[in-house]
Amino acid sequence: MVKIVLIDDDPISIFVTEKLIQRNIMEPCRVFSFDNAMDALKDIYQINPHYLFLDLNMPEMTGWDFLEVFNPVKADPEIYILSSSVDERDIMKANQYDKVKKYLSKPLIKQYINLIFGKSGQGSH
Repeated sequence: MVKIVLIDDDPISIFVTEKLIQRNIMEPCRVFSFDNAMDALKDIYQINPHYLFLDLNMPEMTGWDFLEVFNPVKADPEIYILSSSVDERDIMKANQYDKVKKYLSKPLIKQYINLIFGKSGQGSH
């Protein structure tokens, strides 16, 4: 079972992303969504996700703050920044994190899903 965590304060973005993932991943998956990074941090270690989609601009705790404190012990999930920001500085900053696989601009599109999960549902690039 592929476990995916979405952290985004925009309920529409979460809804669209969840639907897109569920329609386009071939293997069984479970999506856990959080509307803020603080709540996600409380549960993420129990979930132990394979993939993590993270928004940057959120109140209280930003995606950047989350990246600073998130320290997976068991296995490293593939982390994808999913942001509406197209600011080059954000993209460059994201690339400085070893944990971050790729910076994707919203909305998540089928092409990204295929790149990340491939045909079998596993990210292989």
